Amino acid sequence: MRVLVIEDDEAIRSVLERGLRAEGFEVDACADGSTGLTRALDGGHAAIVLDLLLPGLTGYKVCEHLRAEGIATPILVLSAKSGEYDQIDLLDAGADDFLTKPASIELVAARLRALVRRGARVASNAVVRGPLTYDLGTRTCRLDGEPVALTMREDQMLRRLLLANGACTTRQELLDEVWGVDSGTDATIVDIYLRKLRTKLAPVEIENVRGVGYRIADRVVDR
Repeated sequence: MRVLVIEDDEAIRSVLERGLRAEGFEVDACADGSTGLTRALDGGHAAIVLDLLLPGLTGYKVCEHLRAEGIATPILVLSAKSGEYDQIDLLDAGADDFLTKPASIELVAARLRALVRRGARVASNAVVRGPLTYDLGTRTCRLDGEPVALTMREDQMLRRLLLANGACTTRQELLDEVWGVDSGTDATIVDIYLRKLRTKLAPVEIENVRGVGYRIADRVVDR
């Protein structure tokens, strides 16, 4: 299994390379975000280990660029930052998992194997609604063949609406699905994210059925 390590600290990068090879991985490594992005776009990696504070292009931007290009390779972020909001921002940018430095090689390797297994278990299964194509396996979204960059919550919301297969989904169901049951989050946040989705997915229509809920309409609206 080949993985890409993007880490600017030479000592940490060396430890990751040696340790992951000892765990049975093939390892490509680089020291800056721009080079890492280029290598990740070239493909051929089962997963990516990504530092957050990189020279040239930050880990946030690497995640965003990869997801915008439709690259679904699992991303494990390693960072000295441990704040909840840092993790939320990274997950929204497209990362799949997060570990705070220092983390043992055994834990990093286990998380990588879990991410790859998780991706392998979900079969590729495309849902098409007009010009919109959403792959349930890779969680990638395309509009007229062009990749659409979605945040984690936008992706969860769209996925829930598509899996309803034309049936209505209530605001509370969307809130529970995306933010969690009993999260205490104000339900108006659903409307904010629906507006974002409508903007990104036009001309695909997310229909508001008054008093019932929301659904992806079979028709499209005029551009």
